[in-house]
Amino acid sequence: MAPRANWKGYLKLSLVSCPIALFPASSSSERVSFRQVSKVTGNRLKQQLVDSGTGEPIEPEEKGRGYEIGKNQYLMVEDEELEAIQVESTHTIEIDRFVPAAQIDKRYFDSPYYIAPNDTVGQDAFSVIREAMRDKGMVALGRVVMAKRERVIALEPEGKGLLGTLLRYPYEVRESAAYFDEIPDVPITKEMLSLAEHILESKTGDFDPTQFEDHYETALVEMLRQKQAGVIPKAAPSAPESARVINLMDALRRSVANDKGSAPNTKQAGKRQRAQDDGRKQPQFKLPIAGGKKKPAEQTAKPAARQGSARKRA
Repeated sequence: MAPRANWKGYLKLSLVSCPIALFPASSSSERVSFRQVSKVTGNRLKQQLVDSGTGEPIEPEEKGRGYEIGKNQYLMVEDEELEAIQVESTHTIEIDRFVPAAQIDKRYFDSPYYIAPNDTVGQDAFSVIREAMRDKGMVALGRVVMAKRERVIALEPEGKGLLGTLLRYPYEVRESAAYFDEIPDVPITKEMLSLAEHILESKTGDFDPTQFEDHYETALVEMLRQKQAGVIPKAAPSAPESARVINLMDALRRSVANDKGSAPNTKQAGKRQRAQDDGRKQPQFKLPIAGGKKKPAEQTAKPAARQGSARKRA
C-alpha cells in the first residue's frame, strides 16, 4: 500500500508551479509501545477528565481551553476566536528565497518530509526546480500551513524528489549563552591537543546510520520474548564504575596506547557473531514481537547534517 500523504498542494517558484504531496520522512511507530492496563483484571484502562476543584468527572462537551494568567486563573478562549486568527491555507508552498545549505543553523531543523510530484502534468516543472537547486547547492525557503499553523519549510534535492524540513521559529530556539558562558577558558598544551587529535583520527569514519543500535529497544524485545516463552528474565548486571581520571595527560597517553593495541578484526568478529547466532536456539512464540528492526533508508551526502525531533502539539 502506498504511503498516505500528510499534505497535498502546489510548489510555486515565480510563475512556475506543480502539484506536490508531502510524506513524513521519519516515524517512531516501529518502537515497542505499551498500553495502560489493570494489574487486577488485565483490562485496558481508559482516561477520564476530572474537574480539579470538585473532583467530579466532566463530559466531553464541557471541555474548553484556557490560558493561565495566574495561579488557578485562566483566560477562557473559544474555538471561534481561534478560528478567526488562523492563517488561511492556500495549499501552496511558495518559494521566498534561496540560501546556501551550510548557512542554516542545525538547531532550527524540526520535522523532515519527503516531497514528490502529485501529478504527471507537473513533473517537468518539479524536475526543473529540483535540478536548479542541485546545481547551485542551494536550499529553498518557503511557507506552508500545516495543522492550522504557518511553518517555514526548507527544501533541498533528495534523489528524484525533494526533502522538506520544517524549521523552528527563533523564539523556539534557546540561546547557548545561558549554558556555556560559565565554562572557564582552560589552557591546553600542544601535547595534550596532539594526543586528543590522534585519538580522534583513530576513530574517524563515515556517517553510517546502519551502525546505530538502540540497545534499550533490543533488550526490551528480548525481555518480552522471554516472558512470552515462560522464561523469567534475569536482571542485567550493573555496569562497572568508571575509573576516576586523576591525570589528564596520563589518561590521554593510555588512550592512545589502548587504541593502537585494540584495533578490531571485523572479519573475525563477524564470524564469531554468526557462529553464536547459528548456535542459539530460537524459541517459538504465539505472537510476533517486533521492535525497532526496520532497516534505515539509504543515506545520501548532505551539505549540512540535521538532528531534531518532531514536536508534539496540542
